[in-house]
Amino acid sequence: MSSFSQHPSAERVLVHISDTHLLDGRVLFGSIDSDTPLRRLLERLVASGQEVDALVFTGDLADRAESGAYLRLRELVEPFAVQLGAPVVWVMGNHDEREPFSEVLFGGPATAEPQDRVFDLDGLRVIALDTSVPGYHHGELTPAQLEWLGNELSSPAPKGTILALHHPPIPTPIELMGVIELQDQGALARVIQGTDVRGLLAGHLHYSTFSTFAGVPVSVCAASCYTIDLLGMEGTILSAVPGGLSASLVHVYPDQLVFSTVPLEDNGEITHYDAAGLAGIAVMTAEARREMFSNKNSEFNRASDREQSGF
Repeated sequence: MSSFSQHPSAERVLVHISDTHLLDGRVLFGSIDSDTPLRRLLERLVASGQEVDALVFTGDLADRAESGAYLRLRELVEPFAVQLGAPVVWVMGNHDEREPFSEVLFGGPATAEPQDRVFDLDGLRVIALDTSVPGYHHGELTPAQLEWLGNELSSPAPKGTILALHHPPIPTPIELMGVIELQDQGALARVIQGTDVRGLLAGHLHYSTFSTFAGVPVSVCAASCYTIDLLGMEGTILSAVPGGLSASLVHVYPDQLVFSTVPLEDNGEITHYDAAGLAGIAVMTAEARREMFSNKNSEFNRASDREQSGF
């Protein structure tokens, strides 16, 4: 149980990252540095001391599916994953190709078979679904994949299941994106209804958004390279901008999932609260803590001679 809240502590923490779009030896669009935001996130995770149970990358890992780009991604991510003690869940996207993906990221033979995999995070099951279609950008799950998924879900996991896929099975206000969305979403809904699936993690859209699908929460992570601006310039149907980059922390509680956006850009800090006094706060009674931090007239909240001016 958390010291300060009526809710228990999270049982698992996943870091959700998407659409890295790395290239081999060059930068995206000639100007987009795809490496630095991702490296900054991983450095911050290690420095924060945050416990991480998995790093989940939901597709479009290499912009041109180059073997060298997948190798660069491994070389960038895996040392941090080792420091965090967290496995990496790689998921296929529409920019990825199965042969180099399977060979470089998983060290196996190059194969054109769907890259569907199951990861056991000490009772929490994460299933990576390959929604890619060779030669196309839209998403599909074949009847064989859906049958495989149904068989996997026929046995509940101790702490439930999270599906990780690239194409999110939700609407988007960008009309053109409907052309390359996941096809026959109803078939997937029929497979997961009544199972232990607790949430879906996806990418593809290049902006952060949330919805539900078949009664299950869906979290779409923004890209780590560039963002689609839903309020783009008049007369455009799709506007990509070099800001607003983010990842997501997924806190898995016994009966809830909480999705939190984490900025990837270094914009400086406005203010902060020092953790040094946390031990003293922890031994306060609940009433004393409430009076100190919730009461608008407390000394803490009335302080006007310091940068922090309350919550």
